[in-house]
Amino acid sequence: MQTAYTVLILLTLVGVSRLLARVIPLPLPLVQIAAGALLAWPTLGLHVALDPELFLFLFLPPLLFSDGWRMPKRDFWRYRGPILTLAVGLVIFTVIGAGYFIHWLLPSVPLPVAFALAAVLSPTDAVAVSAIAQDRLPAPIMRMLQGEALMNDASGLVTFKFALAAAITGVFSLTDASLTFILVAVGGLAVGVVLSWVVGRFRSWMITRGWDDPATHVVFMLLLPFAAYVLAERLEVSGILSAVAAGMMQSWVDLLPRQTSTRLLNRSVWTLLEFAFNGLIFLLLGLQLPDIVSAVTHHEETLWPALLWRCLDVLAIFIVLAILRYVWVRSVWRLMVQFRRWRGQSDGALELSARSTLLLTVGGVRGAVTLAGTLSVPMLIAAGVEFPERDLLIFIAAGVILLSLVVASVCLPLLLRGLVSEPDLRLKREVREAWKLTAQAAIKTLESEDVPGATGSPDAAQAVLATEVKSRIMSEYRHRLEIFNDTAEAQALAFQMDQLEKRMRINALRAQRLELYSMHRHRKIGDDVLRLILAELDLSEANLGVVK
Repeated sequence: MQTAYTVLILLTLVGVSRLLARVIPLPLPLVQIAAGALLAWPTLGLHVALDPELFLFLFLPPLLFSDGWRMPKRDFWRYRGPILTLAVGLVIFTVIGAGYFIHWLLPSVPLPVAFALAAVLSPTDAVAVSAIAQDRLPAPIMRMLQGEALMNDASGLVTFKFALAAAITGVFSLTDASLTFILVAVGGLAVGVVLSWVVGRFRSWMITRGWDDPATHVVFMLLLPFAAYVLAERLEVSGILSAVAAGMMQSWVDLLPRQTSTRLLNRSVWTLLEFAFNGLIFLLLGLQLPDIVSAVTHHEETLWPALLWRCLDVLAIFIVLAILRYVWVRSVWRLMVQFRRWRGQSDGALELSARSTLLLTVGGVRGAVTLAGTLSVPMLIAAGVEFPERDLLIFIAAGVILLSLVVASVCLPLLLRGLVSEPDLRLKREVREAWKLTAQAAIKTLESEDVPGATGSPDAAQAVLATEVKSRIMSEYRHRLEIFNDTAEAQALAFQMDQLEKRMRINALRAQRLELYSMHRHRKIGDDVLRLILAELDLSEANLGVVK
């Protein structure tokens, strides 16, 4: 029962922290870390023993699957060059540069262990960046950070495993490691794509037989990332990349007929899951902080001087990581731009200004993967031989995560001040064009649709009724086309009419809802009727969107 109570307390704290973040002027991840640390304070004394393997299995596959699902594939392909240089090239550059610096700064840390620490500090967390930036980052930079976070989790953890094996066995082969890295990455991607495709075909087969219950399909979708992760790990390839690939593939496979209700339910379930899991990750980090600090200072005679020196070590390592990232982004991007110009190509998104470079540098926030990877370091190398400086590695990793969050929380709002995102205008134009084309297609279909019956026949009344309904629907679509008229005056007038209509419809829906509640209170209808009608009213109001 103690475990159940702990889970309920943490979930309650996730919801409360979201409310506190609306009052406290701090990003949600920092509020949740502080709440976790406060909960673990000796006065309250909530202790959670974190199993790294269980942590990786429960939290990372669904979150990475969801990120892969929502990642715009066209933008991912468009920025594939920058994303791969960040996700692979920058990881290797960081491992070498930061690894040697950590070994120089802390001679007690062997070089292979320093490389392992640098590797586990490489993965970034786009979810934390998004929470801090609050969707104000320019679209190209956000897409690059999202793509980097999706891919460098795998590259960083695979490199970490190789460095860890070298630290334990003392044997390392660059050729074997490079070949294994490629096989592990490609194998993980292949497993995720194939499994997602198979699940999509199975769901399509179920739908053709009439088995289209939304809850059943959503359960399959919830199990898919875990299945992709486990199957890939069993085949000794990257489970993380498998979960990412499954999500990216599923965004294509999921475009199935008669699945509107499933998609609505799926969206709600995954939104809830992401909110709860992301909150739990940062709460757990806060809960681990007292134990991490205690472990790294327990053998010191004086607490605060020793802790101060360790914090200075963390600060120095964080500064070096930031410098390495800035140098890589600035230099490699210049080379890429020159190469594209030499080939006669140009892309404004790659023309990085000093501000864009700083945004990409500060946006490299560390998160859950870094914490879980560091905690997975074994206690012993061999029987009776402790792993060198394990507690110090965990302390440095936790400190870098906190510093990256704090620096991003302070610097990102300053860098984004006065910045107007041009790609957002392009997105709005595409949305307008899509609405125009779909409305025109609907009108064309309605115009060519045969009206049942003819005048003088027994179905004449039905034909008149069908004609009236048809004209009513076509008038709605023509109204939508007016909203996307090219002239500014027509758009303004249509927008005002549209907002007025939305207000009237919302007021009418809310009146219906109040009457429904009154009928239920007076026992004129039962609970089943209440749920059925209330669901339709809620969906209708949600479809109207926000009234400005």
